[in-house]
Amino acid sequence: MKSIRKSTALFEPFAMGTIPLTNRFVMAPMTRSRANEKGAVPNNLMAAYYEQRASAGLIITEATQISKQGMGYARTPGIFTKAQIEGWRKITQKVHAQGSKIFLQLWHVGRVSSAQVNGLQPIAPSPIIAKDTNVYIFDGAPNGDATFIPVEQPKEMTTDDIQQVIQEFKNGAKNAIEAGFDGVEIHGANGYLIDQFLRSNTNHRNDQYGGSKENRLRFLIEVTQAVVKAIGAEKTGIRLSPFIKFKDMDDPEIMDTIMLAASALNDIDVAYLHLCEADWDDAPNIPIGFREALRQRFKHTIIATGNKTPQTGNDLIQQNLVDLIGFGRAFISNPDFPERVKVGAKMNQITDTHTLFGGGGAKGYTDYPKLP
Repeated sequence: MKSIRKSTALFEPFAMGTIPLTNRFVMAPMTRSRANEKGAVPNNLMAAYYEQRASAGLIITEATQISKQGMGYARTPGIFTKAQIEGWRKITQKVHAQGSKIFLQLWHVGRVSSAQVNGLQPIAPSPIIAKDTNVYIFDGAPNGDATFIPVEQPKEMTTDDIQQVIQEFKNGAKNAIEAGFDGVEIHGANGYLIDQFLRSNTNHRNDQYGGSKENRLRFLIEVTQAVVKAIGAEKTGIRLSPFIKFKDMDDPEIMDTIMLAASALNDIDVAYLHLCEADWDDAPNIPIGFREALRQRFKHTIIATGNKTPQTGNDLIQQNLVDLIGFGRAFISNPDFPERVKVGAKMNQITDTHTLFGGGGAKGYTDYPKLP
């Protein structure tokens, strides 16, 4: 830990658009499935969880569905009803009282869903089922665990469906600002709906939303433009995952498509681009050439998340390849993670993986200790 304390890049002041950050630690979005089962409403337990972790310079919330159709897993929160807005308002107030900033991640899962989750057939750019892909429900297992079920065949979206979802992203962004958020992050990563439009293996359309790379980008761009028009570019971020292939998302053209997306998003002037990078132990290293090319195309804030240590994060910041570093699992068991890094304190470890997705209530969620 000594080498980490010598390098202080993560604690240097930084301004993301109009938002000043006292440190460059980002709490990355992590699905935890603690919302109320009825109505997908954020609750007091979630408010306590986010308040505990407000030592992050910026919190990006768990993925939050923009409609009932956009829901893919049990007990994930929404941002399309008045009750949901009021539930989130309690959370933003607690986070702001601790001095942190908080963005809401807007989510539509597309084909990664099942009628057992939301009562609806999934929708997608093309009617291609995601192979070897599961979602989860809670069906009364004795230990409270989630039960994983395969996704279902999606329905191909019509142009009317596409316009409706664009409007839902716009409405979700406006609702987020009403709930007190500092901005929103559009979830375009990890095999969900926007990512499905981007990739040639999941988008087989022959209209203006499919075929060429430029056409496959259209849905992302139109969603982003709608959100920016509603709340402002300085309050809008985008998450992409160029190197992640799970959920049957292996596309040989994705790198070129991501570079085109970066240029287009730079022109729209969004606040940041958030790279979701693999976080498992043997994850592929991201080539420096990719980071350099991305920096040339996207001039605003870049966030990197996935399998980073404070030291590797500092290295990327000092090389001017990224601006902020996202940490996920470290914040699960260490609500005061930035302070522990700063003083070189021992880290708590995740004690029970069964509590990661919903089953434990407060256990494994709000019961990890802070430093004395």
